[in-house]
Amino acid sequence: MADRTSFPVSGGLDSENLMRRAALASASVSLLLVAIKTFAYFASHSVAMLASLADSALDLFTAALNLFAIREALTPPDREHRFGHGKAEPLAGLVQGAFIAASALFLVIQAVQRLINPQPVEHGVAALIVMLISIAFAAGLILYEREVIRRTGSVAISADQNHYIGDLATNVGVVIAILLATGLGWLEADPIIALLVAAVMVASAWLVFRQSLDQLMDRELPDAEREKIKAIIRAHPEVLSLHDLKTRAAGLYTFIQVHIELDPQMPLSRAHAVSDAVEQELCAAFERAEVIIHQDPAGLEPVRE
Repeated sequence: MADRTSFPVSGGLDSENLMRRAALASASVSLLLVAIKTFAYFASHSVAMLASLADSALDLFTAALNLFAIREALTPPDREHRFGHGKAEPLAGLVQGAFIAASALFLVIQAVQRLINPQPVEHGVAALIVMLISIAFAAGLILYEREVIRRTGSVAISADQNHYIGDLATNVGVVIAILLATGLGWLEADPIIALLVAAVMVASAWLVFRQSLDQLMDRELPDAEREKIKAIIRAHPEVLSLHDLKTRAAGLYTFIQVHIELDPQMPLSRAHAVSDAVEQELCAAFERAEVIIHQDPAGLEPVRE
């Protein structure tokens, strides 16, 4: 089995607070960027600036969506959702991916129209200042979200970071387009950069879709995580073997199901104690883990890990 996109394996109150703060930071930055880019677009009439504005407006929408998704994902399990609400995050990711793809299509249409009928970029200096401010805020948020993702594995925050990486590339492209259009008079640079921005957005949409689908389709944890689980189980001296290991992730939660093989002569009470010990070790290594262990007499089942 090939290595796959990493899933979260830790949680805790600190992770919840980090996710909430990152979502709030994203919404705040998006609101600021939409405001200043709206001014810059109406001042410059640059289609590349419009591309950047559309990207930031999309970021604002997805940031608001993330706030809702994260709140739902962190809601404890209840009588109607006994496995928790972790899949709220990848569901939000699918919606984000769809909106990113739709925005990219809109930009392609606008850019093609501007290629056919080129227009000059106005108030280039003001537009450049706005873009430099945008680059600084986007870069700062990306660095912050990268640390949050490292510590929480949040799908929603990861999707948001992908948006801002695309936004950063967009902002740099807009700066280049404005410089070429105003400094060298190459008006076609403006729509060409917009088309490149659309391509970046499509790539971002694909990344978001893929990661979200992995969780919604209950894809197995990466090989490294599965091997870690096996090593923990085999480390118990009374576990003779294991089989039928099944894993998945949903938000901050990790779900582990496995059969362990024990001495056929072992009393039921001791088998239960061994299972409890293995479960405690797994939960210590994977916070917020839900572990189900079935005990089998050794030698009765074929090896299927």
